[in-house]
Amino acid sequence: MAIPEFQLESWSHQGAVAGSRDTYNEIKKVLEASTGPYAPKDYKVFLQGSYGNDTNVYKESDVDVVIQLNQTFKSDTSKLPSDQVAAWDRAYSNSSYGYYDLRNDVLKVLTDKYGSDVKVGDKAIAIAGSGNRRKADVITALQYRRYYKFNGIYDESYDVGICFYNESGELIANYPKQHSANMTTKHQLTASWLKPTVRIVKNMRNKLVDDKTIKSGIAPSYYIEGLLYNVPNDQFGTSYADTFANAMNWILQADRSKFVCANEQYYLLRDNAHTCWPKANFDQFLNALKTFWNNW
Repeated sequence: MAIPEFQLESWSHQGAVAGSRDTYNEIKKVLEASTGPYAPKDYKVFLQGSYGNDTNVYKESDVDVVIQLNQTFKSDTSKLPSDQVAAWDRAYSNSSYGYYDLRNDVLKVLTDKYGSDVKVGDKAIAIAGSGNRRKADVITALQYRRYYKFNGIYDESYDVGICFYNESGELIANYPKQHSANMTTKHQLTASWLKPTVRIVKNMRNKLVDDKTIKSGIAPSYYIEGLLYNVPNDQFGTSYADTFANAMNWILQADRSKFVCANEQYYLLRDNAHTCWPKANFDQFLNALKTFWNNW
């Protein structure tokens, strides 16, 4: 028996807009204070994650904030021929202010403001919720460039993302602005059905976790957004029940090895990659989702 439309409609709603907005504005103001040690640098503070993409649900109200240093960047020149790599090496030199300088300075700024509510995690600096302030994760990042051409600083081609290091010292590169822009474009092309459908699937995931059908963490919101991004536009519409059923049927029959993340920079389903969904976790989630729908 399919899940009734009224339940799906309830799950489609966005959660915690005002509280998340106020939390972001507060943290942004703290990070951008003129007294900060990195204040003279070229940097930018912006949102990523579910709230930034309008896909957050009531049980998922964390605010993900990025502070990105622009004057220092990391590059992937692996696609360039050797003469262009040499030209790149001649054009750029190492910066005196790098990732760990920024991270240490941001940590001090946040600790001075929020004290023991601040904890360093594997990838981000976490700020615990308190009162009306929601939990937030602050990622310190550098600009990341994936080069396709370099004949000089006035004749170059590259994709721009962000990069940071985890606690093990591994470089992780991602493309949140492309993710957000592509999700918004597809949302418009599906007559505004995409993001509510994402929220429905996130709420279904939360119910599966609450019921101990799946473990927390096997189906992150980022990957759920990527999964539905791959579904053709004509599968969305008419009703939430039809949209979910059409999307699931298409996913089950598709060549999932070709699925891409919503940023279109990485494949969605690959093992041993920080930016991809492990296939075993995906399969477990997909099977649980199908059973949940059929056994409602």
